[in-house]
Formats: sequence, structure tokens, C-alpha cells
Amino acid sequence: MKPNYQIDTLDKNILSYLVKDARVSFLEVARQCRVSGASIHQRVARLQESGVLSGSQFCINPKGMGYMTTAFVGVQVNLTSTRTHDEVFNTIATIPEVVECHHTTGKYSLFLKIYARDNEHLKKILVENIQSILEVTATETFISLEEGFRRQLPAD
Repeated sequence: MKPNYQIDTLDKNILSYLVKDARVSFLEVARQCRVSGASIHQRVARLQESGVLSGSQFCINPKGMGYMTTAFVGVQVNLTSTRTHDEVFNTIATIPEVVECHHTTGKYSLFLKIYARDNEHLKKILVENIQSILEVTATETFISLEEGFRRQLPAD
């Protein structure tokens, strides 16, 4: 990532179109921005190289795949044993239902986002996969009742 990359108005316009629809053609973005398709292609490449823009993917709807429960789990880790924080993290990273893991300050060492088919499946993930890690001393689980919104940062 290039920390000195300066985003200009054209970059912001390009980002606003791509955030709305990642499948929009560069030619359409060029038309909307009133520049050439080659210019858009070069700008997007620069945005990717600078680290401002990363990835391009379809998002799977968890409910469409039968995962009806979303939970956030705070994990307390005791590192007085011989395993390191990274080893605990790497063990958690192998659990496919854990879709996000954040290293945090405060009460929890790690904060997880988990998708489960139902509460019984969530309990199994917690007990068999997370709480069974010797260094995990406690967890606190927050079940999401409904996702209010999800968004990208604005391009401005």
C-alpha cells in the first residue's frame, strides 16, 4: 500500500460507481465520468496498487445458504501457556463459520463474527471449536436479531 497516494475527484467518482455496482463496465464508468475507458482502467489499477481498492467479489447471502443465525463473540485468551496468541488465532481461522476475526483492546483479545445454521449449530461451534481451545478462558456471545445495514465507506 502506498501511504502517500492522493485521491482526487475523478478517483472519488470512480469509487462511487464501483461501490454501487462492482460489475459495472469501465466503459460505463468512463461515460459517466466523461473520460476515456483507458483512463478508468489506469485509475482503477492505481487505486488497487495503492491499496485504496482491493478485491472484487460476489457476496454470498448467509440466509440463502441456510445460515440463519449471526453472532458476535468476544474471546478472552490466557497466554500463560506455551501457545502464542498467533497460534490461538490460527486455530480459530480454521473454523469456516467464523467469517471475521478482529484483534481488539479491552476485555477481549479477539472479537469474532460467526454465521451458524441455527442456535444449536452456534452452540456446537462455540463449545467444540472455540471453548475447547485450552487458552480460551471465556467467551461472550451476542446474537444479532437483524442486520440494520451494511455499507462501504463513502468515496468522498
